[in-house]
Amino acid sequence: MGTGLLPVPYAMKFRLDYIPKQVCQKVVSERLKEMRIAFSFNALGHLVVETEVSPALLTEINKALAPYGISLSETGKNDIVNDIKKAVEELVYSGDMRKFTTSVYLSKKLGYSYSYLSNLFSEETYTSIENFIILRKIEYAKRLIIAGDMSLTEIAFKLDYSSVAHLSGQFKKVTGLTPTAFLRILEKRNLKTKNL
Repeated sequence: MGTGLLPVPYAMKFRLDYIPKQVCQKVVSERLKEMRIAFSFNALGHLVVETEVSPALLTEINKALAPYGISLSETGKNDIVNDIKKAVEELVYSGDMRKFTTSVYLSKKLGYSYSYLSNLFSEETYTSIENFIILRKIEYAKRLIIAGDMSLTEIAFKLDYSSVAHLSGQFKKVTGLTPTAFLRILEKRNLKTKNL
């Protein structure tokens, strides 16, 4: 049994296209401004509330955000460590190592002091941020050597090494091989593969 209403001939359907992170930040911004709470978003999109958040205030904020399907949960230590790893990888693989001091880059990107990030990383991973950076740089150097598009001098420059000797020293310390020996092994493997 129908309603007696005919469908409107010119009615159109539209798909909603939106960027979830931007929509979420806009809603959170509006609600927190209404509540007169000082806040900012760090480079990773995490909400940084610039005052102590008591359990009662957190409940109040979550109540204001609930109608939009948004809730806040405190960033745990593992989240911060993962954010450090992502930020380091982003810095290394971007080729911008020469433009930034790692400590300044991570502090700005994550919104914490470098000493806090460094101590937390060491506590949680049993290694330093500096050592993690070296491992990522050597991993990237291996990829660049395999690609064969750059000389060792260019790779050293791209990864912010003072010289090819500095790159070679760290490469050997991490892999047990010099970059040249690594390249020779690759060439032998490729030659064997071609001859099969």
